[in-house]
Amino acid sequence: MRVFVFFAGSVLALSQTRPLTILHTNDLHARLQPDDRKQGGLPYVAAVLRKERAGCGHCLHLSAGDIVQGTPVSTIFKGVPLFDVANKLGIDAFTLGNHEFDYGYAQLPVFIRRARFAIVSANIVDGNRHLVPPYVIRKVGGLRVGIIGAVMGNLTSGFLKPGAAGPWKVTPVVETVARYAREIRGRCDVVVVLGHILDREEASVILEKVPEVNVVVVGHSHAGRKEMEVRDGRVAVEVRGYGVEVGRLQLDVDVSAKKLTRWEWKRIPVDSASMKPAADVAKLAAKLEGRVAKIVDRPIAESRDDMTTAEVKALFDIALREEMKTDFGYLNQGGIRDRIARGVVLERVLWNIFPFDNEVMVARIRGDRIPERIRGKQPVDASKEYSVAMPDFAAQNEASRKSLGMEDVQFESTGRDLRDVMIEWTKKKKILTRVPAPTQR
Repeated sequence: MRVFVFFAGSVLALSQTRPLTILHTNDLHARLQPDDRKQGGLPYVAAVLRKERAGCGHCLHLSAGDIVQGTPVSTIFKGVPLFDVANKLGIDAFTLGNHEFDYGYAQLPVFIRRARFAIVSANIVDGNRHLVPPYVIRKVGGLRVGIIGAVMGNLTSGFLKPGAAGPWKVTPVVETVARYAREIRGRCDVVVVLGHILDREEASVILEKVPEVNVVVVGHSHAGRKEMEVRDGRVAVEVRGYGVEVGRLQLDVDVSAKKLTRWEWKRIPVDSASMKPAADVAKLAAKLEGRVAKIVDRPIAESRDDMTTAEVKALFDIALREEMKTDFGYLNQGGIRDRIARGVVLERVLWNIFPFDNEVMVARIRGDRIPERIRGKQPVDASKEYSVAMPDFAAQNEASRKSLGMEDVQFESTGRDLRDVMIEWTKKKKILTRVPAPTQR
């Protein structure tokens, strides 16, 4: 829309506004199938995206990290087939999440070559070298949209096993984003940060301190935001993870002022019970699932209860202790990636709960050094040594060890895979029942 004022025989353009719609997803985590509540499933995500994009000449689809990791197809084939699926989602730009590093830094070039969409991240560097371009500028409906990628600043210390990032280091999010936003501002009408970043500590601070940024599209938390954050006419949005929602952010942009004049955000549920999947994505998903079905679709137990992820953790803390014959078992809550539904438990359920290739490690710890998060309410003798089993991520990750107060504890390898341990225990148990989740865990 153009508004003109006629003055002294000349035409002065006061403003020029153009629409922009950003469709966004995050933390899809390889969920090829709907969950037990009939939510999500990438063929249904594709159907929603295609419906929203039909006839829209001013639409972008931005995906904020973690396409891989979470189901057997990803775990067994090291994430690669998920980029084949993602290529069908109409993604315009994607930023790397922490779980893209789960199969080691050598797998990242494989993902990058496989993707038929732009991958951006400004703060993953090795000296002056970037793993992927820091930003991309797209022309959409007459607008120049700059998209800067970012991953959380504590990626290597808080979210990865030692060595998983190889030579790659991560620079601070806000400072790095600010530098590139200033660099591209003159070439763009809108600047978007596409970040797999910490919600309040990084995303909100970008809105507060980087005025060159108009929009922040966030991933990582899985919980999403109930309302978009608005600060001085700039906005941040995030939908729930696992493909159960697609976000639609509708904007009007004043091109001359490079500011948003209108913003409206909607979270669109992906309800597989009420819609048809995208046929081509469903066909590919079925082919991929067929490749793992013989391995994972075997009944191994029955659950008498529906269990939350916190209740799953409480149950499998016991399983780890019993199967490893230690005094205590401890699973980090972030390592529990799915719930358990009442009814038949397939081996697939355990793969979904424990998608990571974690090894069980064991340490002997004096009673007065065992935190309540590990021992719960069980009394211990302060001078006696106890054995503790936990996944190698919790035992080796810097942030995890610090949070447990166990920086100087030495853990030893057992050579046993955590998922295999949990599957074996579940087979022996046969019947699973809910264990109350301790408030201290």
